[in-house]
Amino acid sequence: MFSRKHLLPQKKADYWRWAVGLFGILFLLDLVSFLIAEGLWFQTVDSLQVFWVRVQTQGLLGLLAFGLSAGLLLSNLAIARQHAWLKPPDDADQPAPARMGLLQLLPLTLSLSLIIGVMLLYHGQVAVSHWHPRLSLYSDNSQIPVKFQPELVWQIGQELSTQLWQVGFMVGLAIALLIYPQPLLVGAAILMSLAFGLVISEHWAKVLPYFNPTPFGEVDPQFGQDISFYIFKLPVWELLEFWLIGLLTLAFVSVLLIYLLSGDSLSQGRFSGFSGTQRRHLYGLGGGLMLAIALSYWLDRYTLLYSRQGVVYGASYTNVTVQLPGYTILSLLAALIGAFLLFRTLFWTAARSNISQRVSTRQTASRKYPASTPSRPLPLVLVGYLLLAAMVAVPLPLAVQRFVVQPNELELERPFIQRTITLTRKAFNLDQIEVETFVPEDNLTTEEIQRNDLTISNVRLWDTRPLLQTNRQLQRIRLYYEFPGADIDRYTLLNEAGETERRQVLIAARELDYNSVPAEAQTWVNKHLIYTHGYGFTLSPVNTAGPGGLPDYFVRGIEQIPSSDRIRDSIPLDNPRIYYGELTNTYVMTQTRVSELDFPSGSENVYNSYDGLGGVDISGFGRRLIFAKHLRDWQMMLTEDFTPQTRLLFRRNIMSRVRAIAPFLHYDRDPYLVVANAGNGLGIDTADSTPNYLYWVIDAYTTSDRYPYSDPADNDFNYIRNSVKVVVDAYNGKVHFYVADPQDPIINTWGKIFPDMFQPLDQLPAPLLSHIRYPQDFYRVQSNQLMTYHMTDPQVFYNREDQWRAPNEIYGNEQQLVEPYYLIMKLPAEDSEEFILFRPFTPVQRNNMIAWLAARSDGAGESSPNLNRYGRLLLYRFPKQELVYGPEQIEARINQDPVISQQISLWNRRGSRAIQGNLLVIPIEQSLLYIEPLYLEAEQNQLPTLVRVIVVYENRIAMAETLEQALAGIFQPDTSNTPTIVRPVGELLPPEGGALSP
Repeated sequence: MFSRKHLLPQKKADYWRWAVGLFGILFLLDLVSFLIAEGLWFQTVDSLQVFWVRVQTQGLLGLLAFGLSAGLLLSNLAIARQHAWLKPPDDADQPAPARMGLLQLLPLTLSLSLIIGVMLLYHGQVAVSHWHPRLSLYSDNSQIPVKFQPELVWQIGQELSTQLWQVGFMVGLAIALLIYPQPLLVGAAILMSLAFGLVISEHWAKVLPYFNPTPFGEVDPQFGQDISFYIFKLPVWELLEFWLIGLLTLAFVSVLLIYLLSGDSLSQGRFSGFSGTQRRHLYGLGGGLMLAIALSYWLDRYTLLYSRQGVVYGASYTNVTVQLPGYTILSLLAALIGAFLLFRTLFWTAARSNISQRVSTRQTASRKYPASTPSRPLPLVLVGYLLLAAMVAVPLPLAVQRFVVQPNELELERPFIQRTITLTRKAFNLDQIEVETFVPEDNLTTEEIQRNDLTISNVRLWDTRPLLQTNRQLQRIRLYYEFPGADIDRYTLLNEAGETERRQVLIAARELDYNSVPAEAQTWVNKHLIYTHGYGFTLSPVNTAGPGGLPDYFVRGIEQIPSSDRIRDSIPLDNPRIYYGELTNTYVMTQTRVSELDFPSGSENVYNSYDGLGGVDISGFGRRLIFAKHLRDWQMMLTEDFTPQTRLLFRRNIMSRVRAIAPFLHYDRDPYLVVANAGNGLGIDTADSTPNYLYWVIDAYTTSDRYPYSDPADNDFNYIRNSVKVVVDAYNGKVHFYVADPQDPIINTWGKIFPDMFQPLDQLPAPLLSHIRYPQDFYRVQSNQLMTYHMTDPQVFYNREDQWRAPNEIYGNEQQLVEPYYLIMKLPAEDSEEFILFRPFTPVQRNNMIAWLAARSDGAGESSPNLNRYGRLLLYRFPKQELVYGPEQIEARINQDPVISQQISLWNRRGSRAIQGNLLVIPIEQSLLYIEPLYLEAEQNQLPTLVRVIVVYENRIAMAETLEQALAGIFQPDTSNTPTIVRPVGELLPPEGGALSP
């Protein structure tokens, strides 16, 4: 009969089995509900193939990494357990030496335990950074984790020193490993295997391109490898390196610790040595670890191309002449040592065992341990290898840099500077910029102003900030509506003569922000069944103001009231419902027994029922159960408001939506709304649902941080292309991806992986194609790089003789950088106006303007090169002998003019605040106009109004109520009858923008 004492361990084991089994069942249910729910969602956006390819790849990678890791670690622990000393060996059984006393054994075993603890901590941190409890579809783990190396032990030790409880935990873990090595090492093996499986599976977007690379057709100047090797192949090799180094290090250290602790060595105060079988086991693991180190050093040769240690980014003279051969030698030596150890493992002969036995017999006869061990070359080789690695890592490169390179830096680094310049310009597409000289003239006339009427009539006097403030005061209608942003675009409208003309406008979507619904009304029914969508938009010209200085709206009000019949005929205004937008962060159920709030009309509300094509059918009990589990919303199972037609619309935030479908792309921060009649061009039959005219356009980028020699500057990438335009239907939720740069190898690789995902840009319907624009984020990255990398001569670059910067301007009362802005203007030598993105540049330590960059936006999708000007960059440089005033110098003219500054000060003293808007530089013909709007805002009621426009040209400055009046004051001073302040201040301004004399 079993006693109670014997039953307790059995009960504990049963409890653990039940707990593990319950956890497994819950995880399986979560996984199944995730796969079914997400599969149904991806089916609604026509991207089911994308989902299953990703899931299968992640699953396969995770299982392989976990299975191989657990198999290797657990099998080696089992072998070590089998061959470990069960009891201290008698003198007669002593193997060949390597004996240690307690003073040697204790520090060694404690150090090994601490290494295991540090490995668990480090890989645990890496795993946590990759872990997403809700199985997120759009995690961005673009960075390959750093391999485990001695530097990390020191770094983690320094971090632990600031948190005593972590130090205590690590010491406690190390001591526990000495007391209970077997169970704790098994637990560590399982945890590390899980971590490896999770981390590697999350990098599926690195693995898939490895098998589908597209050549760049260009090679790096150091190794002669095609650039595709660095973009597609190297990241996977680095991931393999991370896995192998961590896995084999843990295996070797764990097995070594087991053997050192076996035979109750700590209690006995001595370790008698390794048996032949133990040595064979350690040789095998050591050989594998050395081969992994050989791979690591071989890959380090390529990572020198991303070095930041030299005078420029990329491999420098010291990297190439010292570290590159050093890494090569270390890699080959490690491979030889690893091969030697594996050879000894595989060919461990009986003769060697007999020799060991004879040595053991002689030791038995003498009844004592040998005083010294026979000299063996392997420890000396390993010590020499470590010394060489240490020399190559720091002292030798430092000495060469200090005593060889620095005295002759320009001469030695010149070819490497040239490499960085050339490859950075290619990586950021700066080598495609067309450079022209812009010679400014001071003879702009009224006739030329009139010839450029389209430019003048589209000067952006209204900025997005004052417009949004006004919208939130006058066009919000209800507290739960919000304008998350306003976007610049151009529309073709009918003018008073019945002809079409292009107008630059500001468009702002009126979205529903459920967080602004009163707290008392935030019920489940309101959140998911009634407050389902936003409604409408405002559209206003950028260059005019209405009565009282307010925006002159083309389209206003919740009922979408056009300013004229011409606007009604130019802009489709029907059914402006926004079910998918920037603020739609809740999931909703439509076609229920509860009517949806459409929009408020006076004191009443208008209701509607969604009839679009978006959402997942949840009419059946099984689907409702699946989505209730997936969304953690069991109210879905209890409500009686669902009908057989009920659909679930979730992941309605457009950024979350596109990131879930294509997480391997990077997206612009500023989606913009387009109002257009695309007809059936997006594959939606308007007979099946209410026609929709609202679409979101999102610019998407392919990026990499692995382009050799390319300087990332302040970015986390060093290669970028605006390869994709994404269009999201604001009513139906459909998502379409269009390739805007078919020359980009990265997007071509993803096109191979997902052949049905991308369409050519010319397949985008023409009404939407006409609204494609050059993205500001992309332009900002390129223009920031251009400030340095317009210098193509290595000596000029080395001396930074011609460094540029973005000028500053005063906005309100604060100084800020001049950001890129859109203009409709006629470029020099062109016959017609076009929509461009513009930014001026000034030298680093001066304020005069040195150049300006234009990015063209028109003609996207056109087959003729003469018509398709989209994406072309033109850099206009001023002659260096010409002094062209920069924005800061013009701001000085405005703010130091006694009459204008007096007027601004007067407004600021009357309970209001004068706000200086963006200072715009407008090229017209071969001249430059400077235009700045002035807003007035009450302190109590922040409703900005456009009150004045300031124009500066050459030596004259004018301030008037309208742009036309200010221009007349400049160019028609004798005939103008308008109340215009005109000041001849040009002669008062010193060349570098010093103080003005009143």
